[in-house]
Amino acid sequence: MVSAPTALAPYVVLKKAEEITGYTVKAMERKIERGEWVEGREWRKAPDGRRLLSVEGYRAWVERGRA
Repeated sequence: MVSAPTALAPYVVLKKAEEITGYTVKAMERKIERGEWVEGREWRKAPDGRRLLSVEGYRAWVERGRA
């Protein structure tokens, strides 16, 4: 379940996502680099170049039950 503060933010930086999901930043970066998480679906690149986790995309990924 997503906590109330993150429900207000559709995208969060990976460090905050680490707190929410339990996956380390390094683990999330590996999922992105291997293509398990797709840009525009599970994550996005912010205008400043930082990677942001889509809270909704992450939820959908978990519910699909596959990488």
